[in-house]
Amino acid sequence: MSWGPDLLIYPFLFIAIYFETFLLVTFLSAPARARRKRRISNSTPRVAIIVPCYNEERTVAATVKSLLALDYPREKLTVVLVDDGSTDSTPKVMAHFKEIPQVTIIRKENGGKHTALNAGIRAVPNAELIGCLDADSFVEPDALREVVACFAEPEVMATTAAMSVHEPKTIFERVQHAEYIFGITVRHILSTINGLYVTPGPFSLYRATVFEQLGGFIAAHQTEDMEMALRMQRAHMVIENAPRARVYTKVPRTLPKLLTQRTRWTSGFLRNVIFSYRDLIANPRHGALGLVVLPFALLSFASGVLLFGTAIFLFGQQTAHMISVTSGIPLSYTLAPRLHFGWFYLPISGLLLLSGSILLITMTFMIIGKRMSHTPGRLIPNVLVYLLLYGFVSPLWLFRAMADTVTGTHRTWR
Repeated sequence: MSWGPDLLIYPFLFIAIYFETFLLVTFLSAPARARRKRRISNSTPRVAIIVPCYNEERTVAATVKSLLALDYPREKLTVVLVDDGSTDSTPKVMAHFKEIPQVTIIRKENGGKHTALNAGIRAVPNAELIGCLDADSFVEPDALREVVACFAEPEVMATTAAMSVHEPKTIFERVQHAEYIFGITVRHILSTINGLYVTPGPFSLYRATVFEQLGGFIAAHQTEDMEMALRMQRAHMVIENAPRARVYTKVPRTLPKLLTQRTRWTSGFLRNVIFSYRDLIANPRHGALGLVVLPFALLSFASGVLLFGTAIFLFGQQTAHMISVTSGIPLSYTLAPRLHFGWFYLPISGLLLLSGSILLITMTFMIIGKRMSHTPGRLIPNVLVYLLLYGFVSPLWLFRAMADTVTGTHRTWR
C-alpha cells in the first residue's frame, strides 16, 4: 500500500468523534443533569459590572440600558463605564447616564482593554462579585440572577454566561450564530468537569477575592479573558457556567473582520497555552482540563491545519495531473511523482460513518444549546450555512494564527 492522506484523515476523524462522544457522555451524567436543574437564587450580593469602551459610540448606550433593565435590586448593582481613550463620540454617549446613581463613569488614556477592566475593579472596592460586559453586548433581564445562582456554591469563583449572536443577518453572522449555539452546550459540559479555559468578555462574573488573590488582568496577547481563566485554573479555582443567562453580542459581519478576530483569538490561545501555561497540559493535578480539554484543543488546531493543508496539496496535485494529461507534457515535468490518493484500503463507508457521526453529534449539541439556553430565533437556516462554510473559512485563521505565533507577529485589535 502506498502512503496517502488516508493515514492523516482517519486518525483525526477518530480523535474528533472520541472527544465529542466524551462531551456527550459527560452531558448525560448525573452531575451535569443536577446542575441544569439549578433554580434562580434569591441571594443578592453586591455586584459591579464593568463595561470597557474604546470607540463604541454606536453600541454602548444599548449595552448600558440592558444592564439597567436587569432584574436585580438597584442598590446592589453598580455599572462602571470605562472610556479607554476613545477618539469618537463614546464619551458623549456615556455622559447621558452620568445622572443615574447606579452608573459610574471613568475616563482614562488608551492603554488596552485589560487596563480599562483594572480601572473599573479599583473603582468598586465594596463589590462582592465583579463582572464585565463588552460594549457591543446586551443581556436579558434575568441573566444576572441566573449567574448569581451559581455562586451559591462557595467553591465557585467565576461564572460564564450563554452567548449568542445579536440579530444575525449576513452569511458570516449566521455561521457564527450556529457556532455560538454549539458553544453554549460545550461550555456548559466543560464547566461540569471544571474544564473551562476562557471567561469571555460578554458577561463573565468573578468573586472579588479572585483579583485580591491573583491580581488584575494583563495584556496576555490581547486575550486577557483567556489568560485570567488559565490563571484561575492554575490556582485550582472553579469556573462555572450559567446556560440560561442569555447575553447577545455583535459579531464580525464580513470575512476579513472575522479573520482578524479569530486570528487574534487563536494566536492568543496558542501563545497563552504553549508559552505561559504549558505546565497545565497533560498535568493530572489539573484533572480533565490538563488531561483532556487542553490536549484535545491543541489536537483540534493541529488537525485543522493538517487536513486543510492536505486538501490544498491534493487539489494542486490533481490540477497538475490534469494539466499534464491535457497538454501532453509528462507529469514528471509538472510535479514530482504523485502520492497515491484513494479509499481502496480504507473503505469509504468508514469515512462516511465517522464524518456523519461527527456531523450528527455537532447538530445535536446545537439543538441542545438552543433549547437549554432558550435562545430565540430559527436555528436550521444558520446551521445549514455553518455546515456549508465553516470548514472552508476556519482553516484560514488557523494558518494565519500559526504563522503569527511562529513569526511573533501581533495584529491590531480589529
